[in-house]
Amino acid sequence: MSITPKKNKARGAVDVLEVLRSRIADHDLPPGTKLRENDLAGEFGVSRARIREAFGALEQRGLIERIPNRGAVVTRLDAEQIYSLYDVREVLEALCVRLATENVPPETWQDMVALFGAPAEKAIEKGDLDTYTGNIDTFRRRIIEAAQNDVLAGLLDGLHERTRVLIRRLLLVPGRAKEGLKDHRAILAAMRRGDAAEAERLKRANIHAAKECFRRYQKYIL
Repeated sequence: MSITPKKNKARGAVDVLEVLRSRIADHDLPPGTKLRENDLAGEFGVSRARIREAFGALEQRGLIERIPNRGAVVTRLDAEQIYSLYDVREVLEALCVRLATENVPPETWQDMVALFGAPAEKAIEKGDLDTYTGNIDTFRRRIIEAAQNDVLAGLLDGLHERTRVLIRRLLLVPGRAKEGLKDHRAILAAMRRGDAAEAERLKRANIHAAKECFRRYQKYIL
């Protein structure tokens, strides 16, 4: 599969990188897609050197591979790589929750408690998973901001880019969205109490449960 060029105004190198990152994370460019320097240079109105610069950043994040005689290809994750990503997410996301809880007053999380209350429950009941995943993304951004750790933020953003579509697919598994909502409510309750250790433990359990859900349903998800 290759990219169909689109007509766009010229963008800088950073914009090119952000657009490609988003397309890969959202599966607009699915695994195995070949990225052509000439096509992208024409689409974005930049030099091939700028495109190669963006490719270098994407490769560092594990989003593409540059294969001899084939060029740049969107990375295809296998099951073992996904399990490894979950193992790392379990540690780092739980750490992020602990730091976030420690760094800000407990009442900071009251709006998140409300967001994961009736609005999230109604969204799941209606099958509106876009709204529910939006809630999860909002929570993720808030804990990263509150953790106040730039190194951790960069690592978590990279992990999220590589697993965003998988997270959405898992929510389609019967019962998984409700279990995830229960998990997030428990995590936020601990954060609202200022119990950083318990919030960390619960976040680890949440990611571990997602990993086990993937293990059971991987043949339908990959």
